[in-house]
Formats: sequence, C-alpha cells, structure tokens
Amino acid sequence: MSEPIYLEVARVSSWPEIRDSRTVQAGRATGTVIRCGVLDTILADLPISVVFFYEKAADTDLLAQGLSRALEQLPVFGGRLRTEGELLELVCDDAGVSLSTYDVDETLPEAVARVTMPGSGYADNVDAPKARLGGLPLFTARISRLSDGGMVIGCSWHHAVGDLHSFMLLMQAWSAAVEGQPLPEALLVEDPDSYFADRLPATDCGRPGFRLLDAEQMAGLNAEIERSMRTNRTVQIYFGDAELERMREDFSAAAGRRLSRNDVVCAHMMSVLRELNDDHEDRFMALPVNIRARLDLPMAGVGNLVNEIYLRCKGDLPAPALALEIRNQVDNFIEGHLNARANRKFLEELGRDRFGDCVPIGFDPVNRTLTISNWTRAAMYDIPFGGHRPVLASPMANLQLPWIAWLLEGFDNTGLMLTIGVPARLAQRMRGGDGLATLHRYRDEDDQLPLLARAVRKLI
Repeated sequence: MSEPIYLEVARVSSWPEIRDSRTVQAGRATGTVIRCGVLDTILADLPISVVFFYEKAADTDLLAQGLSRALEQLPVFGGRLRTEGELLELVCDDAGVSLSTYDVDETLPEAVARVTMPGSGYADNVDAPKARLGGLPLFTARISRLSDGGMVIGCSWHHAVGDLHSFMLLMQAWSAAVEGQPLPEALLVEDPDSYFADRLPATDCGRPGFRLLDAEQMAGLNAEIERSMRTNRTVQIYFGDAELERMREDFSAAAGRRLSRNDVVCAHMMSVLRELNDDHEDRFMALPVNIRARLDLPMAGVGNLVNEIYLRCKGDLPAPALALEIRNQVDNFIEGHLNARANRKFLEELGRDRFGDCVPIGFDPVNRTLTISNWTRAAMYDIPFGGHRPVLASPMANLQLPWIAWLLEGFDNTGLMLTIGVPARLAQRMRGGDGLATLHRYRDEDDQLPLLARAVRKLI
C-alpha cells in the first residue's frame, strides 16, 4: 500500500483551539470518472452532515491514517466534481478530503446539547454549490477533543457522491482501517443511471418524485425558506424502548395487525405536530426509502439509490389508522411508490438546465409536508474508533428548515431519537408541559432514561 499523504495547512491559537488541519489523501489516484446520474445532479447543491459522539477520544494520527485507507476503498469521497457540457462528473483524482482537529472546552453532555444549533461548530459543512463547480472537497471531517476526554467526529459530504448508505460504507471502511479489521466492499460504477436502470423493474408507479415550480411558486418557496431560517428551531425527541413498545402495542391493537416502530413513530409525530399546531387540514408525508435491499441491488453500491413513499394524511385520521396506512404503503412500495424510472424520464425530458426549477415533492414547507428520513438500521453505532463505539449519532441540521426530520437509534443504541425543524412557536409548545405530555403520552414515570439523555437539558 502506498504511503498516505497529509498536507498541513493551518495551525492557529484560539478557543476552540485548532490542533491541526490536514488534507488526507489515499496516496494514489484511480482516475475513474463517474458520470453523475440525473438524481445525483439535482441533489448536487445539498450537503449532509452527521455527528458521532464518543466517551473516549482516539489518536488523531491513527484516525488520519485510517481515513487515508478508507479513501483507497471509496475514492469518490476524495475526488472532485466537474462539468463537461451539460454533464456533471465526479473525478476520482485523489485531491483529498479535509480533516481538522480542535480542542473544545465542553463536556460530552454539553456538546450533545448544542448539536442542533446551526452554529454548534461540530462539523465543517461542505459548501455544496461551490464544490459543484470543482476544486473543493466533497467530504470533510472535524474531530473535537472534549474537556472530559470525550470526542466528537462531525462529517459532512456532498449529496452528489451518494446517500446515507454510501456515507456509511465510508465510515465502516474508516473504522475498520483504524481497528485493524477487513474493509467492506464498495461498488463504483462509471454510469450509474445505465447500470441500475438495467436492474430496475420495467415499470413503476409513473409519478415522479419532483415538481417543477413556476416563477411565482419559486418566489413563494424562497420567501418561506428565508422566513424559516429566522424563526425555526431544531428539536430532538427521545423515545425510550419501553415507551416505544407501549405505543406499538396500542397502535397495533387498534390497527388489527403488528406494526413497526417506524410506522407508529411516524404516525405519532404527524398527529402530535398537527395537534400542537392546531392543524386540521389534510397534509402529505414523505418517507425516503433505500431501494437497494428492496430491489436486490448490490448493498455495496455507491450512489443515490433512494426513492420515497408519498402519502396523503387526512386531517381527521387517528394516529393508529395513519400508522396502518404507512405500513400498507411500505408493503406496497414497489407497486405504489417506486418511481426511479419516472424520475429519470421526467428530469431528462425537462433538461438539465431546468433542474434548478425543480424540488423534491417531499420538500414543501409552504404546505407543511412532513418528511421523515429513517436512518435506523444504518449501523451508526457500529463505528468504533480506538475500541470505543459512539454513545450517540445525530444528524446536524445545517439549515433549520421546517417539517424535515430524521429518525435513528438514540443514546447507546437504545430507543429512537427524532430530530426535526419546526417553527419557533411550535418548538416552544413542544417543550412546554402540554407538549411533553402529548409527545410522551406512552412514557411511564418509572421509565429509566439513559444517563446521557438525562444530562441534556434541551432534549425533549
């Protein structure tokens, strides 16, 4: 294996105090050029950021060396984007990724309490629009060494590279390299649209997952986003295992069939948000779905292999009935919601020069469409560094956009944590006595919360 390359680019003295900032490279460039698909291209202005919390810090040099090896396995994250004609391409040129290390005068509970704040500083968010033009990293990692010996690793990646599953392949490779374990397989294809199209069903639901906005609609959406940035808050809600089991048993009994945790939590949150917001109108819900396992696609495949379930939620529908509807739609996903071919047809007919006028159907803050991305079973707690697994993994809401939520396992891989952006008034009501009673109507006063959960003041 070639020697990893670390380029020292900055050392300053401030608080938080930066220890070093490096560009980490694999040490060799494959030269592979990946032709971004239509979905990759339309997502190319978006970054995603995830933060992992550890009770014990790992050695920074070992982390850098492990990341270098991981980039050999997944060179797309160390590459750069470029535009050739109308096509967006990802060049595996080993330009490298950004890795910075800071000393932070905060304890682990204090760090967890601040992760939902846009200015928390626990990740260096990728500048996706500028990176799309070329020359900037598509992946950044920020290591924060805490005053109590803990560690935070904040990662941000460019959505054109791939979805959460793709990112977790990188994290698994990084962890395996540090821990001396075999690295996972990764499949890179130079023309993902063609490769995966051959493996999709011949027909799908026919409804594209994007909508084209006219000038008036775009102005209204931009105004809503600007207003949201000033007035929204990100809140995190933890549901314990016992609480979830009570909820699931109650909903399943009412529905007449066994429901999943995801079914009941999504339905519960939609119902609670509407109740606390005095909202009785019909609304929509979007639930993104990783299509790899459902379509027997390679689990090692890197890219954006995501569709969504999109369903109407009637204003008077009880939560258990909504949970049953979600379960039915999940079971009927391929026939009723799969739209990979429809998306491609819609976007290709539209033309890449019009992609900027499109938005996903699930992104509709004007009409309060609730989008919940289910990150459970992504193995986020199976990422050890220095022999220690994370005590918490969390999305980092770079933009506090309303009605966008993420669901994943909570503290020490227990229960479920939901992170969501909502208007400030609704956030205040959720944190009040009535809001807490409504959100946690299935929590018993004898339920024991994890120690770290009890230490985080702003956690609901």
